[in-house]
Amino acid sequence: MLTPKAPNGRTRAMAESAPIDQPLRDRIISQPEVILEDRDLMRALIAANERAMGANIVDLRGIAMERLEARLDRLEDTHRSVIAAAYENLAGTNQIHRAVLRMLDPLKFEDFLLALGTDVAEILRVDAVRLVLETVQAGDDPALARVGAVLCVAEPGFVEAYLRGPRNGALRPVVLRQTHPSADGVYGDKGGWIRSEAAIRLDLGEGRLPAMLVLGSEDPHHFKPTQGTDLLAFFAGAFERAMRRWLA
Repeated sequence: MLTPKAPNGRTRAMAESAPIDQPLRDRIISQPEVILEDRDLMRALIAANERAMGANIVDLRGIAMERLEARLDRLEDTHRSVIAAAYENLAGTNQIHRAVLRMLDPLKFEDFLLALGTDVAEILRVDAVRLVLETVQAGDDPALARVGAVLCVAEPGFVEAYLRGPRNGALRPVVLRQTHPSADGVYGDKGGWIRSEAAIRLDLGEGRLPAMLVLGSEDPHHFKPTQGTDLLAFFAGAFERAMRRWLA
């Protein structure tokens, strides 16, 4: 008669020290993918395996898995950043489109400027909109009072100096920055509240002096030099065409 062999010391110790309930053990055996799909649980098992092997053994497989996990984390972060940027760009595009359509609604120039400082400013989520026109005829014009503070007149050369800034930087068609002391002459009473701006150079046609459209925000981080300017350049192009129609 054959007698069953007694379990060795290691098998007996594992059987005696196993804390897993039988139903849970059966479920793990029947569905091992539950553990494989749980990253925290797999990481804990690998760490326990390394402790069991001792400090003198290097587990290359564990090191490779850690590197793969780190790479996967970076890829997931990049994926989320790309999706967030795509949604932000889409929202910005819709915002500019709405502002352009509202800008094309008025049938009178005064209504056009008034809409620019109210509805268009609200759509673009800015606190101030200013249209700066260079002119050789300085002085107060009663017609300006009817369009509020949106329209500003300046001497020739003001637009280029304003775009270059106090440090006399490069002349760019769209400048995103925090405001500087000379901004008070553009924003008037609101100059003390504006903390960032988008200054856009306008070409109103041959034979006309340069002009500038300025969007100001009380948020110092609303406009930053690291932001893209494609949408603002498109808005400026639509604005230039609308202004040329009024000036004609």
